[in-house]
Amino acid sequence: EKEELIEEWQPEPLVPPVPKDHPALNYNIVSGPPTHVITANGKECVNFASFNFLGLLENDKVKTAAQASLKKYGVGTCGPRGFYGTFDVHLELEERLAKFMRAEEAIIYSYGFATIASAIPAYSKRGDIVFVDEAACFAIQKGLQASRSSIKLFKHNDMADLEQLLKEQETEDQKNPRKARVTRRFIVVEGLYMNTGDLCPLPELVKLKYKYKVRIFLEESLSFGVLGEHGRGITEHFGINIDDIDLISANMENSLASIGGFCCGRSFIIDHQRLSGQGYCFSASLPPLLAAAAIEALNIMEDNPGIFQTLRAKCERIHKALQG
Repeated sequence: EKEELIEEWQPEPLVPPVPKDHPALNYNIVSGPPTHVITANGKECVNFASFNFLGLLENDKVKTAAQASLKKYGVGTCGPRGFYGTFDVHLELEERLAKFMRAEEAIIYSYGFATIASAIPAYSKRGDIVFVDEAACFAIQKGLQASRSSIKLFKHNDMADLEQLLKEQETEDQKNPRKARVTRRFIVVEGLYMNTGDLCPLPELVKLKYKYKVRIFLEESLSFGVLGEHGRGITEHFGINIDDIDLISANMENSLASIGGFCCGRSFIIDHQRLSGQGYCFSASLPPLLAAAAIEALNIMEDNPGIFQTLRAKCERIHKALQG
């Protein structure tokens, strides 16, 4: 009887059949450089889908720096940072990023998505508690999943809802002080939310941080190189001391027009990632030509702070136009 059942059983397909004309199978093929005007499927289009906020992707100085690095170092590194994958340009880029952000130290990753997804589980472990905005981006979600921590979602940018969760946790901690002493608590937010396009109320978050003794992780992939007088992100935008934020993370694939990501903060926090950040320890390091391109992009940002005012003026103009 068992053999008959086995013979009769027909497994269902892992995925349903997809017609060949399905939109997901018909890619938009770009030919030529992905600037503000692109050629897609042979048709010239205005590119509103790019993260090239400052237009540095097509900058001649950035291209020249990348080409010079390519001739000197070659294409890749063929090794992670801890195993002969650390080049002098990596150390220079980390130093420059730390100086630009006015932080003690910075660490670079070879892939932007992996930066915050690696940073969160490097600090937050099973049994720890993370308060996270419900509109958090996918990279944050994967980092939280990898951490196996207890996740408490608060309503998007709702500080009253967040404080209510913090109060409830404070009450729980008072019931079990021994457990509370070994439980770490984090707030994870984005400076400029990818899913909603609005800013986090950072001044209120900093007040809650000190009131309830939690740590703040700030993801700034969209706000770095955009907000603030000098493009330092939402901390500069609100005039917040960077030391009030425990960890800042951003990718270099937007304003810096390169690849990879970075974290910055106090030295003891960053050094921990060099041994515990999975994307740092187990991935091949950033190709030197991309590090050189990011350094040159930083040079342009520092030497030409007017590009941020130009960007904001364009944003205001298109925002008014879309409002009608």
